[in-house]
Order: sequence, then C-alpha cells, then structure tokens
Amino acid sequence: MKLTKKEAKMISGGAGISGTLINALIKGFNAFMDIGRYFGSSIRRLIGGNYCPIK
Repeated sequence: MKLTKKEAKMISGGAGISGTLINALIKGFNAFMDIGRYFGSSIRRLIGGNYCPIK
C-alpha cells in the first residue's frame, strides 16, 4: 500500500532530541570524566609515592 503525497505530508514524528537521549549522553560524559579523574589520581599518587604498599 502506497501513501499519497497528501497522506505523506500529514505524517508527524521522526528523530528528535529527547530528554532521554540528552540524559544518556550526559551520563556517558560523566562516566568518561570519572575514569579520567581516577586515572589521573592514580598517576599522581604513583609519582608522588603516596600509595598503599602491598603486604
């Protein structure tokens, strides 16, 4: 079944930016930033010698 041009023009919807998409992107960005923070802190502790020695 094919749509006529008039029927096709009446279709609404499509790909839009929703709150869910924005929330997922922000959570992904925050996770990426946390990993960088943890990695940077571990490098700083190793260079500074402030780490717990393994017994």
